[in-house]
Amino acid sequence: MEQTERLGEIRAEALRRIARSERWFRTAFVGAAILEVAFLAALLLAADLSSRLDRLVVIATVGSYTLVLLGLVAVAAYVNRAVLRVLRAIEARSE
Repeated sequence: MEQTERLGEIRAEALRRIARSERWFRTAFVGAAILEVAFLAALLLAADLSSRLDRLVVIATVGSYTLVLLGLVAVAAYVNRAVLRVLRAIEARSE
């Protein structure tokens, strides 16, 4: 009986840590997105879009940041799926 109670406490603590980590991730993600939007806005304001070189720099910047952003979303989805699998396995084991 004591072991079951202890296991429940461990599960609850793990879920709290996961929730806290997810909140921090979302906060950091939104902060980074705001910073990147500000950077892109500054780039667009400073660029002379009649110049081919400036247009190329803008396209390269947007392209590279889009790839990085898609990679981050893919990693986040993978980690989320892995955590859900672990939680599902813990639930199945407890039943």
